[in-house]
Amino acid sequence: MTTARTEFLAGVRAELPILLGVAPFGMIYGALAIGAGLPRSAAQAMSAVVFAGSLQFVATQLFAAGAPGLVLLLTTFIVNLRHMLYSASLAPYLHKLPARWKWSLAYLLTDEAYAPTILHYRQTEPEVKASGGTGSADKRHWFLLGAGLALWSVWQVSTAVGIFLGAQVPPSWALDFTLALTFIALLVPVLTDRPSVAAALSAGIIALVGAGWPYKLGLVTAALVGIAVGAWLDARKKTGYHNKSIGLAESPVHRDRDGQHQISRDGEPDWANPADSL
Repeated sequence: MTTARTEFLAGVRAELPILLGVAPFGMIYGALAIGAGLPRSAAQAMSAVVFAGSLQFVATQLFAAGAPGLVLLLTTFIVNLRHMLYSASLAPYLHKLPARWKWSLAYLLTDEAYAPTILHYRQTEPEVKASGGTGSADKRHWFLLGAGLALWSVWQVSTAVGIFLGAQVPPSWALDFTLALTFIALLVPVLTDRPSVAAALSAGIIALVGAGWPYKLGLVTAALVGIAVGAWLDARKKTGYHNKSIGLAESPVHRDRDGQHQISRDGEPDWANPADSL
């Protein structure tokens, strides 16, 4: 069984490649926030308190456009709704932790921290179960702590750099493209089943169609559609498994001696089939 220190350092190492895309992303946010009229202290505080890159971009743009407060709140809720799914996904691994750990990890849970963490949990789960590492013996939550703190630190520093550099960052650098590359790198490894692939494709299509909609409503709609499609397909998959577990799936057919007439299926009483009278 690994120690807390090895798990923490493993989380930091797993996050390092992602930080190459996060750093310019934070710089762009800092410059954008100043350009939108936010005070420097408020721009930095948003990174420290909100700590959600995509939401900070959307909120800053809505603030600059003079969007109504209700639109800003609704967008904030919808864009961050995915964190509920992240939490639900990690809950089976973290539910035995004390409340102080849950609150801390919930604050540090972001797209960039979730992706390597859930992969780490899935890859190490067979080994942990085989070794009996449950409860206090399971130190894998330190992996999420390491990944989250590494990301948080770089995000604060890069935001500050963007705030103080402001418009001095040349547009020709096209640093905003790193955002798309970062999310693609995070997304691809976790697309392991049909519901997740369908959710990603449907959300991407709606985002493209609604790219020109006001107040970033295309992004809000894309998020809702992606969540709905993924949840619907996942529910169908689980229902299918349930049907199999209770015997509703197709089972072998019993026929009479000459093989001409169906008598019954496994688990089905003879009287349930009209052929029992033959």
